Amino acid sequence: MHQIRTYNTISVKGLERFPREAYEVASEIPHPDAFLIRSHKLHDMEFPDTLKAIGRAGAGVNNVPLDRCSQQGIVVFNAPGANANAVKELVLAGMLLGSRDIYGGMKYVESLAPQDGLDPLLEKEKKRFAGTELIGKTLGVVGLGNIGSLVANMGLALGMKVIGYDPAISVEAAWRLSSDVEKMDNLNSLFGRADYVSLHLPVLEATRGLINDSLLAGARRGQVLLNFARGEIVDTAAIVRALADERLHRYVCDFPANDILGHPKILQMPHIGASTGEAEENCAVMVADQLMDFLEHGNIRNSVNFPNIELPRTTPVRVTITNKNVPKVLNSITGVIADHDINIVDMLNKSRGDVAYNIIDLEACPDPTSLDALRAIDEVINLRVIGSC
Repeated sequence: MHQIRTYNTISVKGLERFPREAYEVASEIPHPDAFLIRSHKLHDMEFPDTLKAIGRAGAGVNNVPLDRCSQQGIVVFNAPGANANAVKELVLAGMLLGSRDIYGGMKYVESLAPQDGLDPLLEKEKKRFAGTELIGKTLGVVGLGNIGSLVANMGLALGMKVIGYDPAISVEAAWRLSSDVEKMDNLNSLFGRADYVSLHLPVLEATRGLINDSLLAGARRGQVLLNFARGEIVDTAAIVRALADERLHRYVCDFPANDILGHPKILQMPHIGASTGEAEENCAVMVADQLMDFLEHGNIRNSVNFPNIELPRTTPVRVTITNKNVPKVLNSITGVIADHDINIVDMLNKSRGDVAYNIIDLEACPDPTSLDALRAIDEVINLRVIGSC
């Protein structure tokens, strides 16, 4: 019986993926095989010895201590792309809010008391909230992954010219992207041409504070900047200065910050990009399926700290081994198995950073002595036997 400890509110559709006869899923399990979380912060938590995996029902994993998980051999999964449509649709809302003063107009109407002559008053005042249309404008998309490619294609469907920048675009993302999206060689060129710029980047050392004074100095005047990626990639002080100089027309974001609260040209949403019922269901279902495949077969899909690795089952007995990614460890592992006269039917080894992971299908069950010998290899972090012996 596999045990899953949940944190936060997980979609019922996701929880229902776990067969009751094989899984116990609850928030109070003391010795779980896996955590299933959303935004719960794990940095200060001491993990139970039984923990093998963490499933994050969402894309970002800032709430998970990835380095410590890798050192302890804990696989961390996320759900890339499961909330992409929800974010894409909110980006569209942000573009409309940035092009027309919808928010200002609504606030004005809410400030009015019931009165005679309301219609003539509104006719007189509505010119204060005039804006521009999206059709024919240029949309620049920075980051062309799961969300960025959807945003780019959406821009084309709206009749916009779309330019994109992503120096590390994957083959899969490139297939999703329309050939009508013009690829830009650098960020400066994109910011210089775009009427709207939508950011879709992860937080890395290379992207932290990427949108700064230098980049915004070359922005097309009157540009609307949309940030539905992460707050840390933008220097908010530089945003305020660009708005004051009217290089930017508006900044629309999903990451409120104290230093820009109340700014008249900044529209801030309370981090609701993925807050739809459909997105929460999609994320929970994806992560639940990934956790089950890992716990039952040792396969890894969409991990943020382990390599993606899948091997079809060829025997009832499977051993998975996590080890430090250094030379000669694989030779030591196969040598121990051979020394105990166990035949390897199939195996796969992959690495990511400092971690290597092995899936090994055996012809017969390993005895306790052979398993102890494998665990005794200095570079081995953990070992699991999957199947009945």
